Amino acid sequence: MHARELHRLGPANNDRLSAVRVALSVAVPGLFLILIGRPDLMMYAVFGALTGMYGRNETHQLRLKHQSQAALFLVGGLAIGVFLSVNHIHSWWLVLVATLFAGLGSLYADAVRLKPIGPFFGILALGACASVPTDVPFTTAVLIGASSAAFSMVVGFSGWLRRREWEAGAARDVPVLRGPLRQAALVHAARYALAVSAAGVIGVLSGSGHPHWAMAAAAVPLAGADLPSRVHRGIHRIVGTFLGLAVVAVVLFPSPLSPLQYFPGQTAVVLAVLVVLCQFPTELFMARHYGWAMVFFTPVILLIAQLAAPMDPGVLVMERAIETFVGAVVGIAVAVLVRAPRGRVPGSGAPVPKAPAVRGSSVQDS
Repeated sequence: MHARELHRLGPANNDRLSAVRVALSVAVPGLFLILIGRPDLMMYAVFGALTGMYGRNETHQLRLKHQSQAALFLVGGLAIGVFLSVNHIHSWWLVLVATLFAGLGSLYADAVRLKPIGPFFGILALGACASVPTDVPFTTAVLIGASSAAFSMVVGFSGWLRRREWEAGAARDVPVLRGPLRQAALVHAARYALAVSAAGVIGVLSGSGHPHWAMAAAAVPLAGADLPSRVHRGIHRIVGTFLGLAVVAVVLFPSPLSPLQYFPGQTAVVLAVLVVLCQFPTELFMARHYGWAMVFFTPVILLIAQLAAPMDPGVLVMERAIETFVGAVVGIAVAVLVRAPRGRVPGSGAPVPKAPAVRGSSVQDS
């Protein structure tokens, strides 16, 4: 069943339009940074631009609402990460902060019904920004992320100018979590906290320079709606990441296939352009096949890390492979061991009495 799932491509659902929106959200801030000679700051722009991944098939006013909530979450994670980096707070403190952020972020995502579901992108932003040494002022990094997020919201809402349709009540507030809903959300948050902390502890004890990769990978399986889909997502994460690392190796290792060989002295610009190009297929496949999405998202994350703080490509690829495998296995183990009460929270895999189903439940649900 798991092997068949690796080959199954979900049905298309306006994926190209969503991919164009997200690619544009990344491209404009990214190209601006290239033009002013600061491609090393693309990490902050990319994490802010991930706001465009939220509310992909929602009405314009509902998308605007959810993207503003997602922007607060993403820029918040980015800001915490930059604060840790600027103040040289790493290792065990990073694990503790990321664990708290994962649990609280899960509660927040469930309460406002964010989709993509769960706190994964916020955890990734926090860990990546915290793990990159930087001499950029805290306010500069946060302003870049916030400006990129704001631009993503403008792009997401721009289609309203063509149709100019406003649906009354489309962005109505979602009821707060009470009773069984609250219990379910707490169980779901506990899964995230346990998985992220366990993966982080393993990453730190192993001596890896990037334990945040293990923590982020541990959060991935938990976004599935049920146990089989969580296992599927974990497998997709491992296989997709390994294929994506092959792409990264082609780019970073000296060879006739590497585009860096044909543009000597322009390494940063070439990597920044590749980041922009890889974002389109990432979003194109995100809802249809999570594994294929990871093939392109892995170069995005590693190349922006390489732009911010260059390191030996061999170490970069090896540590990413190990940390992803460890994190995904930990996430799957937590999903198996920590079972929810009866019923389900829509789209989160946690239990709930009958409620509006606002999230997808397939394994490809991003």
